[in-house]
This record gives sequence, C-alpha cells and structure tokens, in this order.
Amino acid sequence: MRDPATLNPDDQQRLKTALAGCPELNALHQHVRAFAQIMTRRNGRHLNTWVHQVRNEDLPSLKAFATGLDKDWNAVTAGLTLDWNSGMVEGTVNKIKILKRQTYGRASLALLRKRALLT
Repeated sequence: MRDPATLNPDDQQRLKTALAGCPELNALHQHVRAFAQIMTRRNGRHLNTWVHQVRNEDLPSLKAFATGLDKDWNAVTAGLTLDWNSGMVEGTVNKIKILKRQTYGRASLALLRKRALLT
C-alpha cells in the first residue's frame, strides 16, 4: 500500500514480479495508485474519470467501492478537493464517546461532563 518509489529495491522487485504474474492484480494496482494520487494531491475533479475507468474493468471489489462513492458523491468530491476538514471535531467526538463508554451505566451526565472538561 506504500508508494512504490519508497520501497527498498528488494521489495520493488517482488512487486514487479507479482504484478507481472497477474493481470488483474496489475490493473488493481494501477487503479489504487491513481486513487491514492487523487487523494494526496487533492484532485477531486479527476474522480469522475477514475470511477468510469474502474467500471470498465472486471474488478468486482473496486466496482463496489466506486458504487459506494456514488451514495454521497458531493461529500466525497469535496473531501478530495477542499483543504479544510472536520478532523478536529471528529477527534473530539471520538474522545467523548470513549469517555461515555468507560462510564456506561455507572455514572451520570454530570460526571461525563466533568471528565470531558478535565481531559
């Protein structure tokens, strides 16, 4: 799953051997690398082209992933294009949920509030 350019020479050779031996794996590798570049370079405008290319291949798992993207297309494209995100908010929500689970059934909302504010 790492960028092939960051692999050591021995791992690069193993990757080349595996890709040469299986055309489906090679096609999957190319699509995954293309999607990774869309994500890391914030090129959400290329997502539509990527999805059309995936649908033309015989890769059921990747087709299912592309179909899942359609369910919330606007949010996915915005997430792959815009610089801002809700990571800090999601982290805070996750922290509060963990605190809530730790005291489930044993404490009141007042204790949860106090623990959330003190951490």
